[in-house]
Amino acid sequence: MRTGARLGIDVGEARVGVATSDPSGLLATPVETVARDLDHGADVDRVVELAREMGVVEVVVGLPRSLDGSEGTAADKARAWAQGLRSALREAQIENTPIRLVDERLSTVDAHRGLRESGVAGRDHREVVDQAAAVLILQTALDTERATGRPPGERVGRPRRRTPRKGTRT
Repeated sequence: MRTGARLGIDVGEARVGVATSDPSGLLATPVETVARDLDHGADVDRVVELAREMGVVEVVVGLPRSLDGSEGTAADKARAWAQGLRSALREAQIENTPIRLVDERLSTVDAHRGLRESGVAGRDHREVVDQAAAVLILQTALDTERATGRPPGERVGRPRRRTPRKGTRT
């Protein structure tokens, strides 16, 4: 397993949840919630700042897929945000930090459930649910890598693999 701290990101409509891992890549913990800034990109800038401060070796961004595995508008927005982060990391001269998109089906639902089960009042979820979702995304990525020996998800900036249609040769 690769070593080094990683950032986990849950990109939402209004907020971006951020989590980090320990340097050994075993445990994800919440960091902060950043307000989305569609006009000026201050949310992306803050994540770049956190990546630099923490010296992360990778950023894992949740990719919201439908239950059937298809991608819709939310996935397109997450991909665009991750691409913007990639550009910002390059501009900040920390372009060697890879960004991976990892399936995050139901992470926010699971985060709400976990908060409820831990006694956090529903009205207080908004403050921390994005961080909790980022923790779930990152922890899943860490566990997947530990189980498979391979980095999880797909790397941003590399061409997506096409799945061959049934009946066609590859």
